[in-house]
Amino acid sequence: MTCISRTNSAAALAALALIAITPVGALAADMPSWPSPAFKSSGPIRWDGINFGAQFGLSNMNTDFGNSTSSLVAFALRNTEVQDQFAPSNWTTLPSNTTNGRQFGAFLGYNWQWDQLVIGFDGAYNVLSSLQTSASDTISRQVVTTPDNVNNAVTITAQSSIRLIDYATARVRAGYTFGQFLPYAVLGGAVGRFNYANTVTVRDIGTPPAGSPILPFDTIDTESNSKNNAIVGGALAGLGVDVSIFANVFLRAEWEYIAFAQVGGIRTNINTGRVGIGARF
Repeated sequence: MTCISRTNSAAALAALALIAITPVGALAADMPSWPSPAFKSSGPIRWDGINFGAQFGLSNMNTDFGNSTSSLVAFALRNTEVQDQFAPSNWTTLPSNTTNGRQFGAFLGYNWQWDQLVIGFDGAYNVLSSLQTSASDTISRQVVTTPDNVNNAVTITAQSSIRLIDYATARVRAGYTFGQFLPYAVLGGAVGRFNYANTVTVRDIGTPPAGSPILPFDTIDTESNSKNNAIVGGALAGLGVDVSIFANVFLRAEWEYIAFAQVGGIRTNINTGRVGIGARF
């Protein structure tokens, strides 16, 4: 019995001695670690090189229809005292409107990196699923033309509609890395493709004073214009962040604002929040 006890004690002491002289690194090698090796480096993560990916977003389009039918009203009242004296073509005939829709797209870019500063450019193409809106309204005014003293009752009935089909962007990006995060700002330009339609009906009822040689009149004129696939430029700005999840894969979240130039007398701008996934090389 004494022999067995001494043998067990010697084995225990030998095991403790082996643990004591074993390097800590050898034990740690068998333990799982966090964060993943993709996030471990002696310096900032490299973001330079080519990057591309896919994105999905929700867009809000603000549309100002206010003077979309001005040119049509001016043409309907051309060579009249009413237009010359009171310019009904300058009346705000339609309200503003907003609408929401989904978009899908892809991007391709290139980055240069100096320490933690990242400068780059990218291009993107986005297709809208249902970003369209319309407005209609009627406005009436009583006006008196001074030369002939005829009382004119002018009524303008207007309708406008617009749809953003798709758009492409070219952007310059500037960012600063924090670990696996790359927050950035963008400036650039956009080109959008729109369908629009405007229609206006102008009615002018003239009542001359008693004894006037001018006869009473009631004129109605309807004018319209429309175009499909109208190409319109715009300016953009935005903020975003890329997050590295693997050595060459990143996630993206960003906000982008685009103000398009007037098309068919209609002004539009869109705010977009989107997410995306990309790869870099």
